[in-house]
Amino acid sequence: MAQSSIQLGKNKITENFIETIKDHFKKHDNVKIDVLKSAEHKKEKIRAYSKEILENLGKNYTAKIIGFTIFLKKWRKARR
Repeated sequence: MAQSSIQLGKNKITENFIETIKDHFKKHDNVKIDVLKSAEHKKEKIRAYSKEILENLGKNYTAKIIGFTIFLKKWRKARR
């Protein structure tokens, strides 16, 4: 399955954003989240966004941060 892409903007992380990610995972194994400048383009904030997203999704997901992009992966079994 291919990779899906989403943008994180000025509204930051909302319930609707989390639901959008879950919908993308129904058809894709990986989701790429591009953090825009309007969402506070700082490394510490991007780490916080990644942690918050993983807390909302559950233990079957992992994240990797490269630059201003968060890559999410869904696993069959829980990680951590």
